[in-house]
Amino acid sequence: MNLKRRQFLFLTSLGSLGTGLTWIFTKQNSQSTDFAQSQTAIAANPANKGLLLRFVSVADTGTGAKGQYAVAKAMTSYHQTNPYNLAVLAGDNIYNNGEIEKINAVFERPYKDLLKQGVKFHACLGNHDIRTDNGDPQVKYRGFNMKGRYYTFSQGDVQFFALDTNGNADWKNQLPWLEKQLSLSKASWKIVFGHHPIYASGVYGSSPEFIETFTPLFQKYGVQLYINGHEHHYERTRAINGTTYLICGAGAGNRPVGKNEWTEYSTSDLSFAAYNVHADRIELSGIDTNNRVFDRAIIPLKSA
Repeated sequence: MNLKRRQFLFLTSLGSLGTGLTWIFTKQNSQSTDFAQSQTAIAANPANKGLLLRFVSVADTGTGAKGQYAVAKAMTSYHQTNPYNLAVLAGDNIYNNGEIEKINAVFERPYKDLLKQGVKFHACLGNHDIRTDNGDPQVKYRGFNMKGRYYTFSQGDVQFFALDTNGNADWKNQLPWLEKQLSLSKASWKIVFGHHPIYASGVYGSSPEFIETFTPLFQKYGVQLYINGHEHHYERTRAINGTTYLICGAGAGNRPVGKNEWTEYSTSDLSFAAYNVHADRIELSGIDTNNRVFDRAIIPLKSA
């Protein structure tokens, strides 16, 4: 009964938002149209010659506090000069316990300007998100565009693979699914995202289990980029067997970070990451709340 009551209250609150929110979701649901329009806009700008897709990523956002709004403002500012229609949201979308009733405070209000401009967020579940009803209300929430607890989607020649990296994930089915989808993919660019790190120099550090599980698959099928959160910092690795690992978990709060032999850049600054995808490379930027690009890198289509 409690679940039904919460769902009723949530749906009632959605209704009270009126036509503004309806307009947002109508805009979001026109994915193919938005993508075609964004590609037309990109092509029309000579400075974007050869650009296939622009997107951003951020994680550990769902506080509704000052830090989240500061990063959201920087994401909006970046959009004004570098339009994008896709944002990867790599988990811990609602603190502290994944309560969907907080969705307006921790998602719809902070990112309202981006949502109104048709930016579509694709989320995965973090460890805080599964504390309420195992994250199912977030999976069903239209604004997160999740096709399940793990799913794939494409924009042009870029295919994304979203994972549930939590301890209670359906690993028995998820791992065979991931390998099958990677093997079937015809996309030049393969980007995987999940909440938990594989390589990290922060509070939690690297995951030996994930290194053993995922890195052989990434190498076998040519995954160029893995994006995650959980660690509340920004960290970019060198290419490890062809894959760059990018932590963008300082989307609302931050914690100290160190370095390892595979770390190319790390900082605890509140930030998000931006990506310009070309046929032969991804241009990656780390951007802080002062709109400062503090990190730049090139991810080649194929690397050693």
